[in-house]
Parts: sequence; structure tokens; C-alpha cells
Amino acid sequence: MHIEDEYIRLIFGLKLKQIRTEKKLSLFGLAKLTGLSKSYLNEIEKGKKYPKTDKIALLSEYLEVPYDHLVSLKLDKNLAPIGEILKSKILKEIPLDLFGIQEQNLIDIIANAPAKVNAFISTIIKISQNYNLTRESFFLASLRSYQEAHNNYFDDIEEHVEAFAKAYHINLHSMINSTDLEEILIEEFGYTIDNKELNKHANLTELRNIYIPAKKTLLISNDISEAQKTFIYAKELAYNFLAIENRLYTFPWVKFDDFDQVLNNFIASYFAGALIIPKQTLVTHLDAFFELETWQAEKFNQVISNYNCSAETFYQRLTNILPKFFHIKNLFFLRFTHKIDSPKFKLTKELHITQQQTPHANRNNEHYCRRWVSINSIKELEKNTENTSLGVQISSYENTDNQYLVISSATPDPFKKEMNRSISIGLLMSPHLKKRLKFITDASISTKEVGITCETCSIQNCKERVVNPWRLERQKQYEDIDTTVTNILNTYS
Repeated sequence: MHIEDEYIRLIFGLKLKQIRTEKKLSLFGLAKLTGLSKSYLNEIEKGKKYPKTDKIALLSEYLEVPYDHLVSLKLDKNLAPIGEILKSKILKEIPLDLFGIQEQNLIDIIANAPAKVNAFISTIIKISQNYNLTRESFFLASLRSYQEAHNNYFDDIEEHVEAFAKAYHINLHSMINSTDLEEILIEEFGYTIDNKELNKHANLTELRNIYIPAKKTLLISNDISEAQKTFIYAKELAYNFLAIENRLYTFPWVKFDDFDQVLNNFIASYFAGALIIPKQTLVTHLDAFFELETWQAEKFNQVISNYNCSAETFYQRLTNILPKFFHIKNLFFLRFTHKIDSPKFKLTKELHITQQQTPHANRNNEHYCRRWVSINSIKELEKNTENTSLGVQISSYENTDNQYLVISSATPDPFKKEMNRSISIGLLMSPHLKKRLKFITDASISTKEVGITCETCSIQNCKERVVNPWRLERQKQYEDIDTTVTNILNTYS
């Protein structure tokens, strides 16, 4: 049904329900008055049906409201915010079905308490404006919530990967390379691979690939690594093998039309990671690594080198495997980026499994704690001439009892000049983790007290501090004022 027709039905239904409720009539009572069936009236109020002229006249008569008022799209002040929400199509943008929510149920909630819901929605909008929440960031937040709700492990995609490997004789126990996957794309799915066109365009240097569906042509950058090429091919195979048509055509994406494209991009990326880093071999390698009595960076790097992947793909895969096979569910994943000589480190990607662990990208205009290994691994990279920097640290967050084992790898950004990035995974220190990871008691792993941002940190005499804790100082000032006012009130009472 055309959205305008749907909007008209919904508005009529909301108005009818409001008038009926104000007159303290049940659906049963209105049905008795008008002779219309209760089920029919219910369908009208839910916006599923729009009554014919004679039925509207009947409702107008028995509800004692003008006919024109019933059919008008103009809403009173209580329902006006709902009309704006429906007209803006925002409910079509929100991936409600992903979380098992029916749009109609949400409309019912809004209709039952319009003033309160309007105040709540207005608050959310103001918060989003203050933190520059874009449509893109909203969709990505929805996707993260979806991942977190499933502990970032999806059996169906894992099964599809195994079915694909079986169908195309891919050995999941040996390293997969781009040549293997390119052959399948060309022979099975009719792809043409062009590694020259992208490099002709100076403004496309940050793009790794463009897919042209009409020609089944994949334009791929000639400057990418073997691991990146393998990942791109694996994503393309996912789109084809899973018959995903509503998809993104560039990597990284330039724009998207709807949430389904964002979700499908995640599914294809998950498929690619699971194909390149098969769960069974990774579990075996991690089992052996976790048995080490001491932390050995070279052994960790050896585990990564078993797979034709980037550090980011490997760390992302850990967030799938650790909760499912090692019951390590309290973890976070972070990606920081840093422009050389810039004072700012940006948190550009994050994921939190099970708990809302610190830190979060909720202080975009503040300075993240320079004691984090995520930031120090980038600093070490920029100090040395190596292509990678690996760091490990036990981070103890101020004012909490929580400690995290954090492992971080930093590398140059291959598509952005003068840019570096770090990928980190943090595991909540618990009796289970200490039992599972034998090297966790290694005295060579440094323990540091860390904050979130300098602006909110109470750690004294911090040599790494970039700015004063003005946010914390302001809070303390308000508390002192409140104490003084309370004492004055007590004196006069």
C-alpha cells in the first residue's frame, strides 16, 4: 500500500481511538452503539482498514463529533507529535523486526500515552543532536545491539560457510588465498575482475572495490594487500551464495539506502571472516595459546599469521569465537585511528558483548585516556619503523572493581596517508578467565589504572593527562554548592 494511504489509515485509527477513550467507551460499547463489529472497529483503530463514507457518518453520529473532524488529517496537540513521527517515516527506518517488535505495537504504545512518549522522543532527539547522531550512526548502533543480543555468534552463517566450503571443495584446514576465491567468482558466478579502473581516479584512493551489478564486474584497487583482496572476494561470494540482492556496492561504503543494506553488509562480512578464519582451526590455535604459562607476543602473532587476514578481521573473529567456545562473554572490541602529529585519537568502531563495558564513544569531543594500551600501541608504532606494534595490559578502571586484559595491535592505515590505527580486544578479569588463560598471571604484563577521558578522570598526578578534569571539577563544584545550600536551609529550619 502507498505510504500516503497507510498514513491516512493510521491517523484515522488514532483519532478514533482517542475519541472513544475520551468518551470512556470500550470497543465492545462502541460496537453496540454503532452496530459495527468489534473486530472491524479494532482493525480501523490499528490502521489496517479505512471505513467507507457511510461507516464514518455512523461513527460521527454516535460519537457526537463532526464528520469533517474525523476525516481531517489535522491532529490535536496530544496526537500531533505522533502524526509527525508517522509522516516522517521514521518507523520505516528503524529496524523494529530485527528485535521482534511489531510497528503496530509501537504505534499503540505511542497512542496510549502521546504526551509522555512525545516528551521521551523529544529527549532522544535532543540527545542525538548533541552527540551528532546521524542516520548512519543510528543504524550502526542498531546493528551493534543486534550483534550484542546474539553474543555476536550466528549459527546460520557459520553453517552457510561450511556448506559453501563443501560445495566448492574449499579446505577449511589450510590457508585460503585470493586465487582460490577469484576462480569461483569468475567460473561459477560470471564475474569480471578489473584491477586497473579504480587506480585511474585520484578521488577514489580510499575505496578498495566497487561492484557493478549490471555487468557483474568487480573493480578492485591494485594497491590492496593479499589479505584485503581475499576478504573482498569472500564477501562477494557471500552475497552470491546467500542470494543477497539488497546490498552495498562499495567497500568501504559511500552511502546506503536502508538498514537492510547495512545488515546484509554485516552478514557478508561475517561470512568472509568465518571462511578465512574457520572456527575449528581457530579454537585449536587458541586452546594451545591459552595454555602458555607466560605472555608471548611472537606466539600471538603466529596465531594470526596462520590466516590470510588483517589484524582487524582476526580480532573481529575473536569476538565471535571467545563467547561461544570459551565462554568468555564479557569483552569489548575497539578500533582507534590517529593522524600522525594530531593530538586526537578517535574511537571509530566498538562492540560490547554481554555487558556495557567501558569505554564507549560517548565523549567524541573529549580526550580518551592516554594510559590505554589501545593508544600506546599506536604511539609505539609511530616511534619505531616496524609495520606493526603489539601491546598487552591489564587495565584497572578508576572508581570500579573491574579489570580487563587488553590486547592491542597497531598498524598503518593502508588507504589513508599519515594515518595509523589500533585494534583491541578487552576481556573482563574473572575467575573463569584466570583459569582459562594461564599466562594471565605473568608478572611481565603491566597493570595500569586508567580513566575514560581526561575530562572525567580523577586519577591524581597523571603524567599522561592531556587536559584538566574540568567535567569532574564542575560536578564537584555543584556538589559543594548543594551542600552549602542544604546547611543554610537546615540552619533556618
